[in-house]
Amino acid sequence: MVDIVDTETRSRMMAGIKGKNTKPELALRQALHARGFRFRLHSKKVQGRPDLVLPKYRAVVFVHGCFWHRHEGCGYATTPATRSEFWQAKFAANVARDSSVRGALLDEGWRVATIWECALRKPEQVSVATDRLAEWLVAVGDTLELGEIEASAHVREGGDVGSSR
Repeated sequence: MVDIVDTETRSRMMAGIKGKNTKPELALRQALHARGFRFRLHSKKVQGRPDLVLPKYRAVVFVHGCFWHRHEGCGYATTPATRSEFWQAKFAANVARDSSVRGALLDEGWRVATIWECALRKPEQVSVATDRLAEWLVAVGDTLELGEIEASAHVREGGDVGSSR
């Protein structure tokens, strides 16, 4: 399959993809700050440069894009039809790096939360994800992972969902 845009346009489009201060990250930061939590952003002192570092809770938060970090079972984790070998290698490297960083942080005594982009697409989901993250921060548990399914289920059922280790 041939790309639908020329090389120069594709290059400009890819250059516009941000790694920091993305819309999902900004939404979570604003909601978390409004609830009274204070944090550091992209700290170079912490392995993996997490999106949020909350030293008071010895916790870090990664806001992962479903496409780039391969959120399992998510509709946003599609694979481009062209150059599939390139994309598979890139995605595999991203997933391996994420796993390595997560393991190293846990070994260093950090608590690690991963909030997926799909859980932060709608304002009510941002609120639910922030509530779950806030509960996890003050409770006991090494890890937390929230995606669209957990945020949506919580809104529908009013129950407590998500994974905590």
